Amino acid sequence: MKFFLDILRLLPLLIFCSLESFVKLFIPKRRKSVTGEIVLITGAGHGIGRLTAFEFAKLKSKLVLWDINKHGLEETAAKCRGLGAKVHTFVVDCSNREDIYNSAKKVKAEVGDVSILVNNAGVVYTSDLFATQDPQIEKTFEVNVLAHFWTTKAFLPAMMKNNHGHIVTVASAAGHTVVPFLLAYCSSKFAAVGFHRALTDELAALKTTGVKTTCLCPNFINTGFIKNPSTSLGPTLEPEEVVNRLMNGILTEQKMIFVPSSIAFLTILESHFVCQCVREG
Repeated sequence: MKFFLDILRLLPLLIFCSLESFVKLFIPKRRKSVTGEIVLITGAGHGIGRLTAFEFAKLKSKLVLWDINKHGLEETAAKCRGLGAKVHTFVVDCSNREDIYNSAKKVKAEVGDVSILVNNAGVVYTSDLFATQDPQIEKTFEVNVLAHFWTTKAFLPAMMKNNHGHIVTVASAAGHTVVPFLLAYCSSKFAAVGFHRALTDELAALKTTGVKTTCLCPNFINTGFIKNPSTSLGPTLEPEEVVNRLMNGILTEQKMIFVPSSIAFLTILESHFVCQCVREG
Protein backbone atom coordinates (compact mmCIF):
# COMPACT_ATOMS: atom_id res chain seq x y z
CA MET A 1 0.00 0.00 0.00
CA LYS A 2 2.79 2.42 0.90
CA PHE A 3 4.43 1.83 -2.48
CA PHE A 4 1.26 2.91 -4.29
CA LEU A 5 0.93 5.98 -2.09
CA ASP A 6 4.49 6.96 -3.00
CA ILE A 7 3.68 6.54 -6.69
CA LEU A 8 0.61 8.73 -6.27
CA ARG A 9 2.73 11.46 -4.69
CA LEU A 10 4.99 11.44 -7.72
CA LEU A 11 2.14 11.60 -10.23
CA PRO A 12 1.91 15.44 -10.23
CA LEU A 13 5.59 15.66 -11.15
CA LEU A 14 5.16 13.06 -13.90
CA ILE A 15 2.13 14.90 -15.29
CA PHE A 16 4.01 18.21 -15.21
CA CYS A 17 7.02 16.74 -17.05
CA SER A 18 4.74 15.14 -19.65
CA LEU A 19 2.83 18.38 -20.24
CA GLU A 20 6.07 20.33 -20.50
CA SER A 21 7.40 17.91 -23.14
CA PHE A 22 4.08 18.08 -25.03
CA VAL A 23 4.10 21.89 -25.10
CA LYS A 24 7.69 21.94 -26.35
CA LEU A 25 6.62 19.91 -29.38
CA PHE A 26 4.56 22.86 -30.56
CA ILE A 27 6.61 25.75 -29.15
CA PRO A 28 10.24 24.82 -29.84
CA LYS A 29 12.84 26.92 -28.07
CA ARG A 30 14.86 29.31 -30.23
CA ARG A 31 18.24 27.90 -31.26
CA LYS A 32 21.28 30.14 -30.91
CA SER A 33 23.84 30.68 -33.65
CA VAL A 34 27.32 29.19 -33.20
CA THR A 35 28.74 30.51 -36.48
CA GLY A 36 32.31 31.67 -35.92
CA GLU A 37 32.43 30.38 -32.33
CA ILE A 38 35.67 28.63 -31.34
CA VAL A 39 34.55 25.16 -30.25
CA LEU A 40 36.96 22.80 -28.48
CA ILE A 41 35.96 19.12 -28.33
CA THR A 42 37.96 16.58 -26.35
CA GLY A 43 37.90 12.95 -27.50
CA ALA A 44 37.14 14.12 -31.04
CA GLY A 45 38.79 11.17 -32.78
CA HIS A 46 35.93 8.73 -32.30
CA GLY A 47 32.25 8.26 -31.52
CA ILE A 48 30.26 11.09 -29.97
CA GLY A 49 33.17 13.54 -30.16
CA ARG A 50 33.66 12.94 -33.87
CA LEU A 51 29.96 13.26 -34.74
CA THR A 52 29.63 16.38 -32.59
CA ALA A 53 32.54 17.92 -34.49
CA PHE A 54 30.75 17.19 -37.78
CA GLU A 55 27.62 19.00 -36.55
CA PHE A 56 29.53 22.08 -35.42
CA ALA A 57 31.38 22.07 -38.75
CA LYS A 58 28.04 22.22 -40.59
CA LEU A 59 27.12 25.23 -38.45
CA LYS A 60 30.31 27.07 -39.51
CA SER A 61 32.05 27.00 -36.14
CA LYS A 62 35.84 27.14 -35.88
CA LEU A 63 36.95 23.78 -34.48
CA VAL A 64 39.71 22.85 -32.05
CA LEU A 65 39.89 19.06 -31.83
CA TRP A 66 41.72 17.13 -29.11
CA ASP A 67 42.36 13.42 -28.91
CA ILE A 68 45.14 11.07 -27.85
CA ASN A 69 44.71 9.10 -31.10
CA LYS A 70 46.38 11.10 -33.87
CA HIS A 71 45.01 8.92 -36.69
CA GLY A 72 41.40 9.18 -35.52
CA LEU A 73 41.85 12.89 -34.89
CA GLU A 74 43.08 13.56 -38.43
CA GLU A 75 40.23 11.53 -39.92
CA THR A 76 37.73 13.68 -38.03
CA ALA A 77 39.53 16.87 -39.04
CA ALA A 78 39.58 15.91 -42.72
CA LYS A 79 35.81 15.35 -42.77
CA CYS A 80 35.20 18.64 -40.95
CA ARG A 81 37.36 20.53 -43.43
CA GLY A 82 35.38 18.87 -46.19
CA LEU A 83 32.27 20.39 -44.60
CA GLY A 84 33.85 23.83 -44.90
CA ALA A 85 35.09 24.32 -41.33
CA LYS A 86 38.41 25.72 -40.15
CA VAL A 87 40.02 23.05 -37.98
CA HIS A 88 42.97 22.94 -35.60
CA THR A 89 44.09 19.60 -34.16
CA PHE A 90 46.11 18.84 -31.04
CA VAL A 91 47.19 15.41 -29.82
CA VAL A 92 46.41 15.61 -26.11
CA ASP A 93 46.39 13.05 -23.31
CA CYS A 94 43.39 14.07 -21.21
CA SER A 95 44.62 11.95 -18.31
CA ASN A 96 47.63 14.28 -18.00
CA ARG A 97 47.03 17.65 -16.33
CA GLU A 98 50.21 19.29 -17.62
CA ASP A 99 49.52 18.13 -21.16
CA ILE A 100 46.06 19.73 -20.92
CA TYR A 101 47.43 23.02 -19.56
CA ASN A 102 50.26 23.19 -22.12
CA SER A 103 47.88 22.41 -24.99
CA ALA A 104 45.43 25.03 -23.71
CA LYS A 105 48.19 27.67 -23.89
CA LYS A 106 48.92 26.68 -27.50
CA VAL A 107 45.23 26.93 -28.38
CA LYS A 108 44.98 30.45 -26.92
CA ALA A 109 48.13 31.55 -28.76
CA GLU A 110 47.42 29.91 -32.11
CA VAL A 111 43.62 30.00 -32.35
CA GLY A 112 42.14 32.35 -29.74
CA ASP A 113 39.73 32.18 -26.83
CA VAL A 114 37.55 29.07 -26.76
CA SER A 115 33.88 30.00 -26.36
CA ILE A 116 32.32 26.51 -26.38
CA LEU A 117 34.07 23.71 -24.51
CA VAL A 118 32.78 20.15 -24.98
CA ASN A 119 34.33 17.85 -22.36
CA ASN A 120 33.64 14.57 -24.13
CA ALA A 121 36.78 12.42 -23.69
CA GLY A 122 36.12 9.32 -21.61
CA VAL A 123 37.38 5.86 -20.75
CA VAL A 124 35.64 2.77 -19.40
CA TYR A 125 36.83 -0.57 -18.01
CA THR A 126 34.31 -3.39 -17.63
CA SER A 127 35.24 -5.57 -14.68
CA ASP A 128 34.39 -6.07 -11.03
CA LEU A 129 36.09 -4.00 -8.34
CA PHE A 130 38.89 -6.47 -7.61
CA ALA A 131 39.64 -7.21 -11.27
CA THR A 132 39.94 -3.51 -12.08
CA GLN A 133 43.60 -2.55 -11.78
CA ASP A 134 44.51 0.48 -9.65
CA PRO A 135 45.96 2.40 -12.65
CA GLN A 136 42.71 1.79 -14.52
CA ILE A 137 40.68 3.29 -11.67
CA GLU A 138 43.01 6.29 -11.56
CA LYS A 139 42.82 6.82 -15.32
CA THR A 140 39.02 6.58 -15.26
CA PHE A 141 38.83 9.50 -12.85
CA GLU A 142 41.65 11.44 -14.54
CA VAL A 143 39.87 11.41 -17.92
CA ASN A 144 36.19 11.29 -16.94
CA VAL A 145 36.31 13.91 -14.15
CA LEU A 146 39.62 15.62 -13.43
CA ALA A 147 40.17 16.60 -17.06
CA HIS A 148 36.93 18.61 -16.81
CA PHE A 149 38.48 20.65 -14.00
CA TRP A 150 41.70 21.34 -15.91
CA THR A 151 40.06 22.28 -19.22
CA THR A 152 37.46 24.45 -17.48
CA LYS A 153 40.11 26.22 -15.40
CA ALA A 154 42.05 26.87 -18.60
CA PHE A 155 39.21 28.23 -20.76
CA LEU A 156 36.51 29.53 -18.40
CA PRO A 157 38.34 32.77 -17.38
CA ALA A 158 38.08 34.20 -20.92
CA MET A 159 34.41 33.20 -21.10
CA MET A 160 33.75 34.94 -17.78
CA LYS A 161 35.64 38.04 -18.89
CA ASN A 162 33.53 38.22 -22.06
CA ASN A 163 30.38 37.01 -20.25
CA HIS A 164 29.92 34.66 -23.18
CA GLY A 165 30.54 30.94 -23.44
CA HIS A 166 29.26 27.41 -22.93
CA ILE A 167 30.68 24.48 -20.92
CA VAL A 168 29.35 21.07 -22.02
CA THR A 169 29.80 18.02 -19.79
CA VAL A 170 29.34 14.65 -21.49
CA ALA A 171 28.36 12.38 -18.59
CA SER A 172 26.04 9.37 -18.64
CA ALA A 173 22.85 7.88 -17.24
CA ALA A 174 25.40 5.95 -15.17
CA GLY A 175 25.96 9.26 -13.39
CA HIS A 176 22.50 8.94 -11.87
CA THR A 177 22.03 5.20 -11.42
CA VAL A 178 24.43 2.29 -11.01
CA VAL A 179 25.41 -0.67 -13.19
CA PRO A 180 27.26 -3.79 -11.94
CA PHE A 181 30.86 -4.31 -13.10
CA LEU A 182 31.23 -0.61 -13.95
CA LEU A 183 32.04 0.64 -10.46
CA ALA A 184 34.82 3.04 -11.46
CA TYR A 185 32.93 4.29 -14.51
CA CYS A 186 29.67 4.93 -12.63
CA SER A 187 31.53 6.66 -9.80
CA SER A 188 33.35 8.93 -12.24
CA LYS A 189 30.14 9.82 -14.05
CA PHE A 190 28.39 10.62 -10.76
CA ALA A 191 31.29 12.99 -10.16
CA ALA A 192 30.94 14.49 -13.66
CA VAL A 193 27.24 15.19 -13.06
CA GLY A 194 28.15 16.75 -9.72
CA PHE A 195 30.80 18.88 -11.43
CA HIS A 196 28.20 20.19 -13.89
CA ARG A 197 25.63 20.95 -11.21
CA ALA A 198 28.12 22.67 -8.89
CA LEU A 199 29.65 24.68 -11.75
CA THR A 200 26.18 25.78 -12.87
CA ASP A 201 25.32 27.02 -9.38
CA GLU A 202 28.70 28.69 -8.96
CA LEU A 203 28.33 30.64 -12.20
CA ALA A 204 24.86 31.72 -11.10
CA ALA A 205 26.21 32.86 -7.72
CA LEU A 206 28.88 34.88 -9.54
CA LYS A 207 26.15 36.35 -11.78
CA THR A 208 27.97 35.17 -14.89
CA THR A 209 24.74 34.95 -16.85
CA GLY A 210 26.35 34.77 -20.29
CA VAL A 211 28.21 31.50 -19.66
CA LYS A 212 25.88 28.54 -20.11
CA THR A 213 26.23 24.92 -19.01
CA THR A 214 24.85 21.69 -20.44
CA CYS A 215 25.19 18.09 -19.22
CA LEU A 216 24.47 15.08 -21.44
CA CYS A 217 23.31 11.88 -19.71
CA PRO A 218 22.52 9.14 -22.24
CA ASN A 219 21.98 5.46 -21.74
CA PHE A 220 24.77 3.27 -23.14
CA ILE A 221 25.71 4.11 -26.71
CA ASN A 222 26.74 1.73 -29.48
CA THR A 223 30.25 3.15 -29.97
CA GLY A 224 32.24 -0.06 -29.45
CA PHE A 225 33.67 0.83 -26.03
CA ILE A 226 31.42 -1.68 -24.24
CA LYS A 227 30.49 -4.99 -25.88
CA ASN A 228 26.76 -5.76 -25.87
CA PRO A 229 25.87 -3.04 -23.32
CA SER A 230 22.43 -3.28 -21.72
CA THR A 231 20.65 -1.79 -18.71
CA SER A 232 17.14 -1.61 -17.31
CA LEU A 233 17.04 2.04 -18.42
CA GLY A 234 16.23 1.21 -22.02
CA PRO A 235 17.80 0.05 -25.30
CA THR A 236 21.32 0.78 -26.42
CA LEU A 237 21.40 4.05 -28.35
CA GLU A 238 22.87 4.88 -31.73
CA PRO A 239 25.48 7.69 -31.68
CA GLU A 240 23.60 9.80 -34.24
CA GLU A 241 20.49 9.95 -32.05
CA VAL A 242 22.51 11.04 -29.03
CA VAL A 243 24.42 13.72 -30.95
CA ASN A 244 21.18 15.13 -32.38
CA ARG A 245 19.85 15.50 -28.84
CA LEU A 246 23.15 16.93 -27.62
CA MET A 247 23.31 19.57 -30.36
CA ASN A 248 19.70 20.57 -29.81
CA GLY A 249 20.41 20.85 -26.09
CA ILE A 250 23.48 23.04 -26.64
CA LEU A 251 21.76 25.29 -29.16
CA THR A 252 18.69 25.73 -26.92
CA GLU A 253 20.86 25.99 -23.77
CA GLN A 254 19.32 23.07 -21.88
CA LYS A 255 21.01 22.38 -18.58
CA MET A 256 20.42 18.60 -18.44
CA ILE A 257 19.78 16.26 -21.37
CA PHE A 258 18.58 12.71 -20.74
CA VAL A 259 18.52 10.23 -23.64
CA PRO A 260 15.98 8.70 -23.69
CA SER A 261 13.92 11.33 -21.86
CA SER A 262 12.29 8.65 -19.68
CA ILE A 263 15.57 8.36 -17.74
CA ALA A 264 14.74 11.68 -16.08
CA PHE A 265 11.62 10.22 -14.47
CA LEU A 266 13.36 6.96 -13.53
CA THR A 267 16.15 8.86 -11.76
CA ILE A 268 13.59 10.98 -9.88
CA LEU A 269 11.76 7.81 -8.88
CA GLU A 270 14.97 6.15 -7.70
CA SER A 271 16.03 9.24 -5.73
CA HIS A 272 12.62 9.40 -4.07
CA PHE A 273 12.79 5.82 -2.83
CA VAL A 274 16.40 6.21 -1.70
CA CYS A 275 15.36 9.22 0.39
CA GLN A 276 12.45 7.23 1.78
CA CYS A 277 14.79 4.41 2.83
CA VAL A 278 17.15 6.88 4.50
CA ARG A 279 14.31 8.51 6.45
CA GLU A 280 12.93 5.13 7.53
CA GLY A 281 16.32 3.60 8.24
